[in-house]
Amino acid sequence: MSQSTAHRQPSSGAGYFFHGMSLAMQPGTRRFVILPLLINILLFGSAFTYVLVQLDDWINHWMSALPAWLDWLSYLLWPLLAIAALVTFSYFFSTLANWIAAPFNGLLAEHLEAKLTGSKAPDAGLSAILKDLPRIMHREWVKLKYYLPKAIGLLILLWIPAIGQTLGPVLWFLFSAWMMSIQYADYPFDNHKVPFPAMRDALKQKRGKSLSFGSLVMLFTMTPLLNLVVMPIAVCGATAMWVDHYRGQFRNY
Repeated sequence: MSQSTAHRQPSSGAGYFFHGMSLAMQPGTRRFVILPLLINILLFGSAFTYVLVQLDDWINHWMSALPAWLDWLSYLLWPLLAIAALVTFSYFFSTLANWIAAPFNGLLAEHLEAKLTGSKAPDAGLSAILKDLPRIMHREWVKLKYYLPKAIGLLILLWIPAIGQTLGPVLWFLFSAWMMSIQYADYPFDNHKVPFPAMRDALKQKRGKSLSFGSLVMLFTMTPLLNLVVMPIAVCGATAMWVDHYRGQFRNY
């Protein structure tokens, strides 16, 4: 095994996220991390500050919709609603940041895969990125169309008294974790032109690994300061997971 391919293979999806931290800091990778990192810092730094300032007012408004006989649940529901709000807005801002950074995330995944597999690094400059931009943006749109109907259904659930405030936040988190796995795993899959349905079905076959990876990405995305650096780490972790578990399955693409 060559030195470039001799990387530690984590046993879980969460392990791949932590592995992504070390991969993002390796020589030869850091220069592809800079632009996604700056985009994430600029967007999350401003947007998340606004959410944290408004959070208390939003939750008090939602709590006012509870029937009087459920007032005793307020101490339990407040943290659940806070989690639901943070998950919702974290995913929204993460999606927006990924739309903006998609070409650079794809480039990072491409160069890291070459490094992990010992293959020749692609010679893709700015002109190649611009040429491929319509296809990349179409792929982001495909992911958004997959997300929106399910998100709307969960949003409606959140407004159902009692049930929505208890079950809703848990389902929101699990769904958002699944979507985070899809979002970041899609960069190496898309670099090989693997169709979205095929990528989604492959992740479902290893659902536990996908959810544990996406859950940790979601937790970091919800956490102030940590959410500023999560994007390139998640791209690196998802790319390593692609190399170890999916690349051989899609060699014909």
